[in-house]
Amino acid sequence: MRRKLYYVLFFLYAIVVVFVLYLNGVFSGEWSSSVNLIINIVFLVLIGILFVVSSISFGRLGRVTGELDNARKRLQKEYKEAGEKNLWADCRNDAEFFEEKNLQKAFDKYRLQVKNVKSRRGAGSSCDLEEYINEELLDRVGMNSFNSGVSGTLTGMGILGTFLGLSMGLGAFSGGDIFTISDNVGALLSGMKVAFHTSVYGIFFSLVFNMIYRSIMSDAYNALDEFLNVFRQTAQPFAVKEDENAATMLVYQAGIAGTLRQMLEMMKGDALEQTAGVGRIVDQFTKQMQTALDTDFKKLGSVLKSAGEAQAASAANTAEMVKAVTALVEAERNVQEALTSVMERQEVFAKQLEEQKKMLADACSDMSDEINSQIYTFEQMRNLYEK
Repeated sequence: MRRKLYYVLFFLYAIVVVFVLYLNGVFSGEWSSSVNLIINIVFLVLIGILFVVSSISFGRLGRVTGELDNARKRLQKEYKEAGEKNLWADCRNDAEFFEEKNLQKAFDKYRLQVKNVKSRRGAGSSCDLEEYINEELLDRVGMNSFNSGVSGTLTGMGILGTFLGLSMGLGAFSGGDIFTISDNVGALLSGMKVAFHTSVYGIFFSLVFNMIYRSIMSDAYNALDEFLNVFRQTAQPFAVKEDENAATMLVYQAGIAGTLRQMLEMMKGDALEQTAGVGRIVDQFTKQMQTALDTDFKKLGSVLKSAGEAQAASAANTAEMVKAVTALVEAERNVQEALTSVMERQEVFAKQLEEQKKMLADACSDMSDEINSQIYTFEQMRNLYEK
């Protein structure tokens, strides 16, 4: 069956190990490079460890798949023998419906939930077994988070071996002429051998593992779907009907009404006396409050009147202050306008000074040119005179 298909991995693994050892000359005792052999052995050991871990999860998942198949067949057989009668009464009392602990634990939770739903008043439906035994459970048992990355890990190891072998070969390759190059060709080929060997069995194992892994998971999912369909047909507990819900609610409401009626009858005798007593207490309290607070209310009125007069005076003072502030703002505005006018005049004066400065600079420049010209003419005349 497909759930045992992972045994093929170890068969192919043994073949690849023997083949790699043969290519490296282990059986003939003529291996050319111990480094190449060590690298291949390390890679094969790592791959073997991955296969062992995956095989443990595949074995556990296979047991779960087998349990689901056996339970499905058992339910179909018992359903026919019982004359197509619902089997939930038998399943509910079966403490070992599953032998596999993960399935039994999930089924126990389902039975407890069904019991709680049935025990609640007005329950309208029952829970589904798929809420507890589902694909998430199979993924957890089959270590899907680990096995889904094994294929990519094997491919990455093959690529890593490729670059490692090429780097070894190129590192040992050197020479400036044809004679030295021919002497180092062996080291280059030895590194390329490591590169190709690791690439081949890394990618090969990745492809094989991916196919086996998908096949095993597909078989488990199919077994789960078939079991759930058969369970719903043969042993799914019935939901509480609407008329049963209504009857339950009526009985419950009648019980509450009877209890309230008894409580009212017990309290009826004392209700009138309690009401009269509360009335007397309220009247007495009102009288005492009026006597005690009469003088205080008068004082409170005087204080409020004084506070009103003080507030009126404060309002008048505030109005005077507003007028003073308005006058101050107006004066400040006039000062601001005056300052603006002064600034404009200063700007005009600055422009005039700048123009006069420029005119003075031009006049000085003209005078300098004129003096230089005269000095030059004087120098020329002196030279002529000396000659």
